Amino acid sequence: MKKTLISAAVVALAFAAFAKKSGNSDPILMNVAGQDVPLSEFEYLYHKNNAQQIQPQTLEKYVDMFVDYKLKVADARAAGLDTTQAFRDEFVQFRDDLARPYLRDSVELDRLIAEAYSHMGEDVTVSHIMLPPVGRDGQDPRAQIAQIRADILSGKTTFEDAAKQLSVDKPSARRGGLMGNVTPGRFPYAFEEAAYNTAVGEISEPVNSGFGWHIIRVEKRSPAKGEVEASHILKLTRGMDAAQAAVQKHKIDSIYEVVAAGADFAEVAKRESEDPGSARNGGSLGWFGPGMMVQEFDSVSFALPVDGLSKPFATSFGYHIIKKTGARGVKPLSEMRPMIEKAIESDYRASLPERSALNQVAARTGSSINSANVDNLAAALAYADSAAVAAINASTLAAYKVGGHTATFADVLAASPLVWAPDAGVMLQNALRSAVERAYYSALTDLARVDLESTNTDYRNLVNEYRDGILLFEISNRNVWDRAAKDKEGLDAFFNANRDKYAWDEPRFKSTIIFASNDSILAEAKKYTETLPADLDHEQFVKDMRKRFGRDVKVERVIAAKGENAITDYLGFGGPRPEAKNNRWDSYFAFRPQVIDQPREASDVRGAVVTDYQTQLEQNWIKSLREKYPVKINKKILKKVK
Repeated sequence: MKKTLISAAVVALAFAAFAKKSGNSDPILMNVAGQDVPLSEFEYLYHKNNAQQIQPQTLEKYVDMFVDYKLKVADARAAGLDTTQAFRDEFVQFRDDLARPYLRDSVELDRLIAEAYSHMGEDVTVSHIMLPPVGRDGQDPRAQIAQIRADILSGKTTFEDAAKQLSVDKPSARRGGLMGNVTPGRFPYAFEEAAYNTAVGEISEPVNSGFGWHIIRVEKRSPAKGEVEASHILKLTRGMDAAQAAVQKHKIDSIYEVVAAGADFAEVAKRESEDPGSARNGGSLGWFGPGMMVQEFDSVSFALPVDGLSKPFATSFGYHIIKKTGARGVKPLSEMRPMIEKAIESDYRASLPERSALNQVAARTGSSINSANVDNLAAALAYADSAAVAAINASTLAAYKVGGHTATFADVLAASPLVWAPDAGVMLQNALRSAVERAYYSALTDLARVDLESTNTDYRNLVNEYRDGILLFEISNRNVWDRAAKDKEGLDAFFNANRDKYAWDEPRFKSTIIFASNDSILAEAKKYTETLPADLDHEQFVKDMRKRFGRDVKVERVIAAKGENAITDYLGFGGPRPEAKNNRWDSYFAFRPQVIDQPREASDVRGAVVTDYQTQLEQNWIKSLREKYPVKINKKILKKVK
């Protein structure tokens, strides 16, 4: 509830702040039921409507149609349809999705793309020490990894020893932390960014990759090797003893002699390789970059010349022979951009262009987080008891200010208060900072959307069109479409008053046809229908038949002229019985059949009557709206319509 009040206050203030921006550049064309319609909105819908018509409407005719449209929307608001939860959910989702590309800083997005692409032009070899993302026994892994870094820098220990003793990445720990190349796009971006922003020989500040906390030492930087294309033949040794591995070594040596003598590498790989994934493709591994294969394989692949053949060598998997079939540099940015954008959307960078745009809004409007208050309360949470946490949940100190509105910590934490637990200080500190940041940027987003509606005509027109479209559909369904379909008395009265309009040129067969899955079920159904009263309600009759016979019977109400349907011709006009289709509905009979010269009730011509009744309802509705709501049109402004 409080979040709703906060947002409402921010939006109200924002309207006041940005209302002056529009000036008189978008004059008011008309006022319908108390709602101003600017010229831009009318022109947008007028041109859109004409673009969809085979014969464009005249301006005069469209004005009448537009006024009717706005009157219906006004009636929907008067009925409270814009206050329903269903409306709010649908409209807010559309508005948020529509605003998203407008509320992104394209300059920041281009910067992120350029940064990611620049990484592809350089190979960075790193070592790292990794701790789990959550500390044990309430310990803070960030503080632990920071202490390890401090100990290395002070000379209390070496990077290699600390990695071997403390890193949870065991494969690299055994090598003193050595990972190899950081392949752009294949590691969490926080890790990649730290690696590329650290100088050779330096150790990065602690970084959270999402999988754990790291410190990274850069061992070497060099121009990117690009990618290679290679095939291989593998003889597995993993899990084997020395004698078994020796047998595999003998086999790979024999294979090498065969392919070195000119045998077809792909055919030999299909026959001999124990890597099933690549063997079926002649040993092909496709294109890969540095760091995508185990270190020994990586080194041999890039060292070989194109079309070169390696001698057998060992990795942790077994013995390999590589044939290098291609090499290429980094693709141009134009080709890599879609892949980079997709990668950006999948990690924390996705929010950065939006954050940048929102920060610009914050700078223009004097909005900010009260960092001093956040820091003080976060510090208090380090060793807080349950009473102190409760006091912070209820604190009236300012958490942030957006668009002239100040939100307290009580406002921010109302929906999701901090929950005290033993040794949870670090967790509570993070939760507090995250809650304030989320609430602040949510309020900034609300403010930015108001700014957007005030300053961006295209966005405002699309929002208004969608909002009014939802309301128009709901109110029209209530007053015309759904009402006409369900108003039996109204339909009957309309039919009786316009009976001549629905006259037929030829008789119709009218009946309810009962289909059965076999003749015995048909006989039971026929026997049952003979007991039914004359004044039978059709809908109830169908329900009763389904309840009594289940899926062995289906009921169809028909009304058809001669020649329209083979079954009705047979049942009503003495035609031949249709040839059996050998399916479950070959058994049927007509329940209470009759041939009528003219329609006797509205249901005999239901489609046409419903359509005409809807037209009458709409005409009466529009007439009442014209009488109920005032409409003012500025004729001078109307002449400006282009």
